[in-house]
Amino acid sequence: MKVYFGACGVGLGHVGRCVPVATRLQEKGNEVLFSTYSDACRYVSHEGLPLVEAPAIGFAVREDGGVDFRKTTAYPGALSFHIIFNQIISEIRFMRGFQPDIVVSDSRASTIAAAKLLGIPVLTILNLYNVSVPRVKRFLNLSRIADGGIMTLVGLFWNAGEQILVPDFPAPHTISTGNLVVPPWRRDSIHLTGPILSIRPQDLPSKKALREKLNLGDKPVIFVPISGPAKEKEYFTVQILKILSRFPKDYDFVVSLANPQHEGSPHKDGNVAIYDWLPNRFEYLKACDIVISRAGLGTITQSICYGKPSIIVPTPSHTEQQNNSRRAEELGVGRTLDQMKLDFDSVVSGLRVLLGEGYIERAEELQRKVSGFDGAAAIVEAIERYS
Repeated sequence: MKVYFGACGVGLGHVGRCVPVATRLQEKGNEVLFSTYSDACRYVSHEGLPLVEAPAIGFAVREDGGVDFRKTTAYPGALSFHIIFNQIISEIRFMRGFQPDIVVSDSRASTIAAAKLLGIPVLTILNLYNVSVPRVKRFLNLSRIADGGIMTLVGLFWNAGEQILVPDFPAPHTISTGNLVVPPWRRDSIHLTGPILSIRPQDLPSKKALREKLNLGDKPVIFVPISGPAKEKEYFTVQILKILSRFPKDYDFVVSLANPQHEGSPHKDGNVAIYDWLPNRFEYLKACDIVISRAGLGTITQSICYGKPSIIVPTPSHTEQQNNSRRAEELGVGRTLDQMKLDFDSVVSGLRVLLGEGYIERAEELQRKVSGFDGAAAIVEAIERYS
């Protein structure tokens, strides 16, 4: 069976969840091909998977890492119909060359359009059905434009596939609830599969054994995986590293910059170990006590699967991340910090709360409740129905 993955290339989250699915398919004797762009190409290449590079598409980004809606709409650039059209043409060319039996689109409208034009069945991996601009005064007109036009078009693409697979927990523990406002007639074709993990916590040694292996002591260990597109995470990286450099020695920090091009030994700054790339990041996730992260669905659900409470710093003006962070707070496993108010005192206070007010116990209890979900297996099963 030939399976074609068209994954959004903004950041590593989309390809990061497609890779475990593709790997399982390869292990079962299937052939796979990835189409993506920008940041994601380096990751797919690093994983040794077949790749074709599509034209890039994205958003303008402000200095603080937030989406710049004014520049994006005034100078659409990567969002222009010209580039979207070129993406569709490229996808058609790639698919004709590969001749897949099934196409899997992870948040790629152009992949869905190309598959439909070629008559190939397509499954959609998605956690953001309805996109919205933050409804603050300066963005009010942009919100109306988005809600009335562009996002309606995006919704039509999402509805074109045979099934939408959401790599999130089923109710009542769904994280992306605020991003999945789906028309009633479409709900029967949406399946919440559970998160996609390349390594499940039960497949690793105990927390104690991992701490010994990784030379981590008895102090609280804080894991800081910095995710997102390169431009978005640059400001946050500088900000959080400056804060962590001031921390006393009674904490240990492990920071991952998620740069697969620079795998190697960490840079040590006192009690802060900074890695460009951590191939064994799930070992550190299981060994740690607390996570400090952005609010992407993959990062939050991975922390929950490993029973870790989180300090969550959503990207400014990023409605999806704000919704995800709010939901983690409602479940009692996360504490949101506004990036504009992020400083040494707020991080110290947040860590003390998470270490001492029942957050660890609630995270471990939620882990037990959701431990049976295996998103990768569920998606592989859905794909194989088309063999």
